[in-house]
Amino acid sequence: MAVKIRLARHGKKNHAFYHIVVADIRAPRDGRYIEQIGMYNPNTNPATIRIDSERALHWLNVGAQPTDTCRRILSYEGILLRKHLNGGVAKGAISQEVADQRWNAWKAERDAKIESKKQNLKKSDNEARRESLNAEAKVNQERAEAISKRKAEEAAAKAEAEAKAKAEAEAAAAAENAEAEATEAKAE
Repeated sequence: MAVKIRLARHGKKNHAFYHIVVADIRAPRDGRYIEQIGMYNPNTNPATIRIDSERALHWLNVGAQPTDTCRRILSYEGILLRKHLNGGVAKGAISQEVADQRWNAWKAERDAKIESKKQNLKKSDNEARRESLNAEAKVNQERAEAISKRKAEEAAAKAEAEAKAKAEAEAAAAAENAEAEATEAKAE
């Protein structure tokens, strides 16, 4: 029986995540599998990968062939490197201590890269948020200035209208007084 290490799709439309499974090549993609050895979620940044490396290494050693995507995932997690180093130990090319040193050095370097990426993403997210808040504050300030300018213009127009109305009222009152005096003068 030919065995593959492949992905089984789960999740919603446009928001899939995958189980990493060991399955017979004749089984359907999301159908029967022999063993589930991990999970891959490409929706997060960086992608979330949880895999049982011992079981994956076991299946690779007994002849399971990973698909292209699973090969990249196994390589990213260092399982293929571990298999390669174990092959060197089995042939007598290197000792187990040297293999463990190489593995630990690679693992530390990879973890540092992942942490650096997470820090850069967090930093860029904070900068984007800060720029967005600054832009929003600038727009709010411009809007407040425009509102205060408009209110000042309305107040000036209202004061001018009141002054004009008052002047007209005074002129009308003066004209009335003058007319009343003229009428009194004629009556006398």
